[in-house]
Amino acid sequence: MNRSFYFASMVICLVYGMAAQKFEWFPSPQLHFMVKQAKLALSEVSGRNDWYYVDAKGRKLVEDYDPEKVQPGLTLLTSIGEDHQLAIKVIDFDGSVVHKWAVDWYKIWPDATHVPEHLVPKGKPGTHIHGSRLMDNGDIVFNFENIGLIRLDSCGNEVFKRPFLSHHSINVDDTGDFWLPTQVLRDKKLKGFPNFTPTFKDDTISHISKDGELISQVSVMQLLHDNGYDGLLYMSTLSSRKPSVSGDVFHLNDVEVFPSHLAEGVFKHGDVMVSLRNNNTVFVYDPKTLKIRYLTSGKFVRQHDPDFIDGNSFSVYDNNHIASKDFGHSSKIVIVSALDDSVTSYLKAADNLPFFSNIMGKHQWLDNGNLLIVESMNGRTFEVTPDKRRVWQYNNLIAQKGVAGIMEGSQRLPRQFDRAFFEAQTTACQNR
Repeated sequence: MNRSFYFASMVICLVYGMAAQKFEWFPSPQLHFMVKQAKLALSEVSGRNDWYYVDAKGRKLVEDYDPEKVQPGLTLLTSIGEDHQLAIKVIDFDGSVVHKWAVDWYKIWPDATHVPEHLVPKGKPGTHIHGSRLMDNGDIVFNFENIGLIRLDSCGNEVFKRPFLSHHSINVDDTGDFWLPTQVLRDKKLKGFPNFTPTFKDDTISHISKDGELISQVSVMQLLHDNGYDGLLYMSTLSSRKPSVSGDVFHLNDVEVFPSHLAEGVFKHGDVMVSLRNNNTVFVYDPKTLKIRYLTSGKFVRQHDPDFIDGNSFSVYDNNHIASKDFGHSSKIVIVSALDDSVTSYLKAADNLPFFSNIMGKHQWLDNGNLLIVESMNGRTFEVTPDKRRVWQYNNLIAQKGVAGIMEGSQRLPRQFDRAFFEAQTTACQNR
């Protein structure tokens, strides 16, 4: 080969490579995505999932328990347990296990052909459980994060498994159907969205029957575009000349339906609330007309788990991941009013109950007015009264290790799910 031609080719490749990096031309976005996925896969293969465990020296299994002030009931937990095992269990206030499900990705789904090869689990725990719901008959429905929806009976037998790339949350509407975040991984350009550069996640809002069948699926990017919110499609771009996005554009992390037992206001029965973490945005839309009824953006930082309070307001788990540890980072619970778009802090560091989870996190309003909070990345859940007093705390301690496993979810169960209920379930399983 002519030396001049070789040298010129090298210069052209170098210049194009630098420009591709700066302006996000092909194949820069694809390479970034592939490197990220390769790192995740490597951590699974090597077994180095240290992020599942945090230091818990000095903590006790149960702390601050006040039996007179807590909301009565058992608590459903999803977490990482011993030796990177997935754990779904029901506990009492003393931390004793009342019921549990054996959950192993490799036994439940050994032939996951629906999962792209680079996302197929390759080492324990394979994935983690993010989003779960206990059904009236004792069945548990949950997400293997990003790679599948599962329903097991109380004995641990499979009722159904569905190849949805589901994640983060599962909510049940008045009819018993499920609503949850899902995604479609796009490796080709999508018509109508030329500035979405493959590979990217097409976040979808999925309505699924109680039997696990897909009823409807709505694309978040299409929904925002059709409602005139194109600006929210390109918030992650770094390019000024030609805005383009790729990868995890929105990070949809919650879907919830406005229930019939709450009085209507701005929100109407059947409306759907959606949380987009990477856009710091929550919006509510009518699933019949696909019109966005209310949207607020920039009032919280990388939030999770918005919950309806009434027809005009909702609460949000504001991860508030903007301060370093040395400067008192703290998450908070805020309340948003759709009437005037105002935001009020309900629980924050100044209340002397600091908590922080840079990712994940959930909260549950209890019937007695208390609030149950999941500090996911610190491996604990705790209950606080309206006057901001902690009346129960459970730490997901790993025996004799001095660490706690992360906790994705914590839910105080209705009174019908008592010890007698689960004892009856266990007896029925043994007699089968």
